[in-house]
Amino acid sequence: MTTLMVQGTTSDAGKTLVVAALCRWLARRGVAVAPFKPQNMALNSAVSEDGGEVGRSTALQALAAGVPLHSDMNPVLLKPQTDRGAQVILRGRVHGNMDALDYHAFKATARDAVRDAWTALSARHPVVVAEGAGSPAEINLRANDIANMGFAELADCPVILVADIDRGGVFAQIVGTLAVLPPEEQARIRGFVINRFRGDPALLQSGLDWLEQRTGKPVLGVLPYLHGLMLDAEDAVAGGGEHHAGALKVTVPLLPRMSNHNDFDPLRLHPGVELRFAEMGRPWPAADLVILPGSKATRADLAFLREQGWDREIERHLRYGGKVLGICGGFQMLGERIEDPDGLEGQPGGDNGLGWLPLRTTLVRGKQLRNVSGTLLPDGVPIHGYEIHNGVSEGPALDRPLLRLDGRADGALSDDDRVRGTYLHGLFDDPGATDALLRWAGLADNANAIDYDAHRQHDLDRLADAIDQHLDTDALLTLLNLT
Repeated sequence: MTTLMVQGTTSDAGKTLVVAALCRWLARRGVAVAPFKPQNMALNSAVSEDGGEVGRSTALQALAAGVPLHSDMNPVLLKPQTDRGAQVILRGRVHGNMDALDYHAFKATARDAVRDAWTALSARHPVVVAEGAGSPAEINLRANDIANMGFAELADCPVILVADIDRGGVFAQIVGTLAVLPPEEQARIRGFVINRFRGDPALLQSGLDWLEQRTGKPVLGVLPYLHGLMLDAEDAVAGGGEHHAGALKVTVPLLPRMSNHNDFDPLRLHPGVELRFAEMGRPWPAADLVILPGSKATRADLAFLREQGWDREIERHLRYGGKVLGICGGFQMLGERIEDPDGLEGQPGGDNGLGWLPLRTTLVRGKQLRNVSGTLLPDGVPIHGYEIHNGVSEGPALDRPLLRLDGRADGALSDDDRVRGTYLHGLFDDPGATDALLRWAGLADNANAIDYDAHRQHDLDRLADAIDQHLDTDALLTLLNLT
């Protein structure tokens, strides 16, 4: 049983993709490997095979490793609801809502969950590659830490430190991180990986030599900047795709608590689609299709949408023949009323919805978590995806469902079929379903829909190839006790 941990000098240093790359590289060598992220803060999540909720980045890494996704792989998931509070998911299940101070006091309990999940996962997989969160240099969070060095101590495992040279200051990132760590934590770091390098590596060599001499630790390699990667982001929202003449214009309001924005990655890849995010303080983009995304705080995001005047823009869009699609929380917004009597997503109460579908939603305890497959009813094409929601919707709009999933109806169509909504995430992952939905939205020729699943597999292989070509694989195997 071996665990190797990947930590980063900063958030978004590339830890997620390095872990995914290592998982795919090891799986291709026949190693039974599994990913692990002790604590994650993200609004993008996935449903595991055992019916739990985990971070989307961990789901990507499980795909890279070729193993079923399990809630043990991400025992603590924090889903922000406000600037100071989050929903705490413990081993795949909702534990409750906490503010930052309450969670800090809760960390001892969370540590037990992390230890138990890692122990169970290690019993099933001889090699575990763990991903840190943020940076181990965040010394204000070191007490009772479970995300970085606290977990490395618990697992008694070596650490690789990843730094992003594309941001600049890469040597200061590495040396500065080491400088704030105590000697016993510095000793856990067995080498560095420099990520996202552009240019001739020969120009970097003098810096690498200096770094090794200064720290006494090896540089395990320099990974190049891989252009065109399209893999599930943990939380940061990427920009839209390229702009093409005659493309279908799709606009997504950028909401403060937008969740599972990876729903739109297949559209960003589609050569016939121009995807844009509507941003606060900027003009509303012209659109053929407006998609209201999922949300972790639906009523608060609906209020934000109205504050920006976007409800009036979307109403005008509909009046001139445009189409609107709502996904999960966005589906709830399309209805007449949203009630949250228990305050699951904020203060207890209710708000009027946008009123474009005759339905009402009540947020109830007991989150729906399931992977599903079925049919897009208007076109009869197969579709698959997953559900993550608390809402229960009722009303005559549901008599005209959009989907049939595992034998039950889901979603709704307006009488004129200009407004559609569904609880299904992953709506555009199936090329056939994407073709059908884009035809409805007005794209006349969309035969080039992307097979998103195949595209992700290809990109994961590109990552593993980079490990083979640019890192010291003998040193990696030694760290993993696989020599």
